[in-house]
Amino acid sequence: MAQQRAFWKGYLKLSLVPCRVTMTPAVTASTKLRFRNVDRRSGHRVVSEYVDAENGNPVEEEDQLKGFPREEGEYVLFEDEELDDVALESTRTIDIEQFVPASSIGWIWYDKPHYLAPADEVSEEAFSVIREAMAKTGTAGISRLVLYRREHPVLLLPRGKGMIVWTLRFGDEVRDEQDLFSAADKVKPTTKALSMMRKVIAERTEKWSPEMVTDPVEERLHEIIKARRKGKKKASKPPKSEPQPESNVIDIMSALRKSLSSERRSPRR
Repeated sequence: MAQQRAFWKGYLKLSLVPCRVTMTPAVTASTKLRFRNVDRRSGHRVVSEYVDAENGNPVEEEDQLKGFPREEGEYVLFEDEELDDVALESTRTIDIEQFVPASSIGWIWYDKPHYLAPADEVSEEAFSVIREAMAKTGTAGISRLVLYRREHPVLLLPRGKGMIVWTLRFGDEVRDEQDLFSAADKVKPTTKALSMMRKVIAERTEKWSPEMVTDPVEERLHEIIKARRKGKKKASKPPKSEPQPESNVIDIMSALRKSLSSERRSPRR
């Protein structure tokens, strides 16, 4: 597999210790199927373009600005360069401002992961010192960085010989869970039901594997595309899912007994 090109190059800085680094997205969607809009009548691809909302005339890319709505029909205009200059300090430098216990940040704050590595041999020593010190102390670094044309709070975590840079969600993006979860604490499970449920979980517990998160819809689409390329109109239909219970009212203990019995009869997946 060809090595992934770094999409960001800059500096990692802790106090007076800097080093050159490169960053690459940790996840990719490049292998996913991509569909195009096609004219049903001609079979030709359909393209889109930006037009003036008032007169319908096409607007070239060089004539487009970013605008913040001020009042009806009026905007505060910004050039791309003006938006880039707002957060100039964090455009090319990850300056670790503070540290927190790595286990203290809930997963709900995590947004997009990126791999961070030293850019050259000269930077390897400083990079490894920062990484190992964070690993030994169980801490994560907090900083800010301009990515995807916007400044984001980021979290740095040591991982193997490198680091993971997570963009974090902003404080006003995560909703307070208390109002939503308050009703869930009114009913306490019985000791017997809890014991049986733990047995059901134990029966289904396996070692983690990436195969657990495959995309069945993607696989099904590939089957259909393959069949149509061969001239077949239809591919085999996917198996039907089990019917859902008609009522929300269930006997927990009875359901648990049936679940345990079923788990023990069924072969391991």
